[in-house]
Amino acid sequence: MFMLLFLSLITFVLANLVMIISSILSKKMILDREKASPYECGFDPKESARLPFSLRFFLIAVIFLIFDVEITLLLPIASTLSITNIFAWASTGTLFLIILLIGLYYEWIQGALEWSS
Repeated sequence: MFMLLFLSLITFVLANLVMIISSILSKKMILDREKASPYECGFDPKESARLPFSLRFFLIAVIFLIFDVEITLLLPIASTLSITNIFAWASTGTLFLIILLIGLYYEWIQGALEWSS
């Protein structure tokens, strides 16, 4: 018990030490307006260097990524059929699919799946 507590404490201290050292080393010491601005042949830029980004496209991409990860979580369910109890296998798979369908239905009702509004 004490060994586990000791190892947890060492892990916590090392993780915090690494984060503190990396934040100290990554600080920019000199903030210069010229270095922070986009370079355009020595002239001041005519317009903003940042292009407008479609928030709708970003939301669709995030939803696709979430469902892609969920598919990778569903694939091992089929391969575990032979080594598990059929009731536990069916209930786990059904519960997971119901949660996915509720999430899809919620996104559909909220209008997140509409490309144009």
